[in-house]
Amino acid sequence: MGSKEEERSALYQKIKQLRSVSHSNAVHKTSIIVDASKYIEELKKKVERLNEDITSSSEYSSLPMQVRVETLDKGFRINVYSEEDCPGLLVTILEAFEELGLDVCDAAVSSSNKFHLQAISENEGHVDDIDAHVVKQAILKAIKNTSERNNQD
Repeated sequence: MGSKEEERSALYQKIKQLRSVSHSNAVHKTSIIVDASKYIEELKKKVERLNEDITSSSEYSSLPMQVRVETLDKGFRINVYSEEDCPGLLVTILEAFEELGLDVCDAAVSSSNKFHLQAISENEGHVDDIDAHVVKQAILKAIKNTSERNNQD
């Protein structure tokens, strides 16, 4: 009898731990397991996104640029910096914003010897459709395209 009691206690502790780790508010074991399963799926997606970031950042690491995108309530704060001036880059980045449906609300640009863009953009009503990762990838692609175009000239 003692071993069944110990097994139940151990199972209860594991369910309790699973509930805590997955941030579940459920009471029943089945619901806790379902919540944990959903939590694991979310974590898998985050890992995939991080792996994509690593892959894309190594793909673009030859570009002498720094790109940061932060999510705001209704849009993004975008910072692009380069030690070198890159002719045509601003236009290409603005075209990328337009393709994503982003409106630039406020921006500061400096392009004498170095390129620096600080912009606040808003998403035209579909905030959930685009995240910071998508915006960063579009900017990196614009940088790469501009760089390739300038190298061909």
